[in-house]
Amino acid sequence: MSPKKGLTAEIEPFDSFWEAPEDIEKGYASFTKFYKRNYLKHIPKKKNANILAVSCGPGYFVNLMKKEGYTNVLGIDSDAGKIEFAKKRGLNCEIGRAFNFLADNKDPFDLIFAEQEINHLTKEEITIFFELCWQNLKNYGLLIVHSLNGANPVTGSEALAQNFNHYNTFTEYSLKQVLQYSRFQEIEIFPLKLYIFYENPLNYIGLLLETLYKIFFRFSFMLYGKSNRIFTKKIAAICKKSA
Repeated sequence: MSPKKGLTAEIEPFDSFWEAPEDIEKGYASFTKFYKRNYLKHIPKKKNANILAVSCGPGYFVNLMKKEGYTNVLGIDSDAGKIEFAKKRGLNCEIGRAFNFLADNKDPFDLIFAEQEINHLTKEEITIFFELCWQNLKNYGLLIVHSLNGANPVTGSEALAQNFNHYNTFTEYSLKQVLQYSRFQEIEIFPLKLYIFYENPLNYIGLLLETLYKIFFRFSFMLYGKSNRIFTKKIAAICKKSA
């Protein structure tokens, strides 16, 4: 498959961000909190790091990076309307198809952050995307991706079935497996936490229930000889291109 061939998903293509709320402006506040508490500790510390946000949508991740003082961040998205929102906020985002951009790019990055779930790619497209990311990272550069978690007994199967353009789900094992196959090293799989907006008291209830579910799911999986430890709705991975 050519890197520049059109992607299989057409209703919700991978190279555009589809998780934004109906009120896009409200998403800048909520996604800033979500990204900050789930991802910020994994971002390179140097403020001039060359960072690419793939499928940036209206620039939620780019907006956070700007707030945190990062000066060399670019977002790309195939949807012109979403890029227009980003530009109105003064964010460095441009129209671009993910695979085409990566195939043509000559300036490697310290970090590539995929803002859309990789479930919108077929298995073949995922391996091609990871290869393109590998080629576009500096030595010891980082890749961050996220996925629907197939190990969650409540949402795993529904997440695959509820969207025509979801082609797969991953577990902590299978996500690490494909990243290892794609030559990435120092792979860390971590849960994406939903109940992080602690100013809402109801989220403490959700956090407690999520903890109880995790204990129950862990014990249940062990009964079947499974070693799964992460049961959040979504999981993420950070990995490194080693020289």
